[in-house]
Amino acid sequence: MTGKKEKGILILNVKRKEKVKMIEEKKRQEEGEREKMQSHYNVRPEFGGNGPSKLRRQFSKGMTFFLVIAACIAFYFALLRMTHISDTFQVVFDVLKPVIYGAVIAYLLNPIVNKIDKYFVPVLKKKLSKEGQAEKISRSVGIFVSLVFLITLIVALFNLLIPELYISIKNMISTLPGQLNDLVRKLNEVQLNDTTTSQLIQAAVSEGTTVIQNWLRQDLLGQVNEWMSNLTVGIISFFSEIFNALIGIIVSIYILFSKELFVRQSKKIVYAVMKPNHANMLLHLTVKSNEIFGGFIIGKIIDSAIIGVLCFIGVSLMNMPYVMLVSVIVGVTNVIPFFGPYIGAIPCTILILLSDPIKGIYFVLFILVLQQFDGNILGPKILGDTTGLSAFWVIVAILLGGGLFGFVGMVMGVPTFAVLYYIGEMLINNRLERKHLPSGSDYYDPLSYVDDKGNYVGSHMHSGHSED
Repeated sequence: MTGKKEKGILILNVKRKEKVKMIEEKKRQEEGEREKMQSHYNVRPEFGGNGPSKLRRQFSKGMTFFLVIAACIAFYFALLRMTHISDTFQVVFDVLKPVIYGAVIAYLLNPIVNKIDKYFVPVLKKKLSKEGQAEKISRSVGIFVSLVFLITLIVALFNLLIPELYISIKNMISTLPGQLNDLVRKLNEVQLNDTTTSQLIQAAVSEGTTVIQNWLRQDLLGQVNEWMSNLTVGIISFFSEIFNALIGIIVSIYILFSKELFVRQSKKIVYAVMKPNHANMLLHLTVKSNEIFGGFIIGKIIDSAIIGVLCFIGVSLMNMPYVMLVSVIVGVTNVIPFFGPYIGAIPCTILILLSDPIKGIYFVLFILVLQQFDGNILGPKILGDTTGLSAFWVIVAILLGGGLFGFVGMVMGVPTFAVLYYIGEMLINNRLERKHLPSGSDYYDPLSYVDDKGNYVGSHMHSGHSED
């Protein structure tokens, strides 16, 4: 009897323990579910689902049509208010000028900073234990050195150019009337009496004299007032641009300090808003554009500076007038590819011809030799093949850029067109590769063709020619 009772008590204890265990397990499950629910909004949810529903697809299609129509209407009204839009862009551009100047200055100084970082960072990492300290010190040194270089270059140029330019312009103003009189006198001496040539020259001189007299009497006063007004506005604009440039230098310091952060943030945004393949393509084009623009701009500045110095030396040795003025004009205009030296040579030749016709002819010959040296030896050595454009496309880019944006367009038109040319070439080559056709231009000679089945047939099929 006692054994049965003990056995029953044992069974009850087991059941009680199992019941307690079940209750505790249920409590743990409930607590787990509660914690899961509470922590749900602490974790970033996943975007997207298993695919859009039929209703959502129809809605998306309708929204696409609506947005296309809305864009067309907005474009139409934008065309009607193009003047107001351009004025707005001009205001925004004027406000952001210091930032734009800072970005340009930072872009030009970046190669110097990179060179210093490449040399100093490994050296400082061996001596400094704290992580990241070497990069900060190297970057500070790089920015300081680049700014000192920039300021020294500007001050040196102003000290060299301004006095010489002032003297040259002053001498030109004082001697120009006498040179014109000498030219007229020489023309009169050349005239032959009672000949057709003499009559034509006399008529031209008489007509020119009449025009000049009428201009002096009627238009000069109004033009002087207009020139004085423009001069005042020009002086104000000049000092305003100087102020923007000074602020731009400060902005460039912050850009150079944080350039890696800007790159990371930009890359982050690109991958966030675009598909991976599209983002990679955009980043590739950004790197390629930087390569083209950086190589062209920096190389062209160095090339133009060398040409300006060579022109100064050559003109000085030939004892020509307006040495510094002529050298500055030739050096600055040489920034424009292909046409630059000839554009700068025209006013310089006129100035020298008025002073001494023989020296003017010598100057033309000197510029031709200098241009040949720059185009065939110096330019390719410094620039290399940074643009990848033929002479024809360079001319097209200069004419198009100059016609749309003036002097800046003539300078920046070539690298901009080079980027567009690269994009077009890349798209064409991609299409050809998808069709299993060669992408090199050498393959498409007059004897080659593609048959109706899409197979390439030509003289270069087994020749192993390289693609461009």
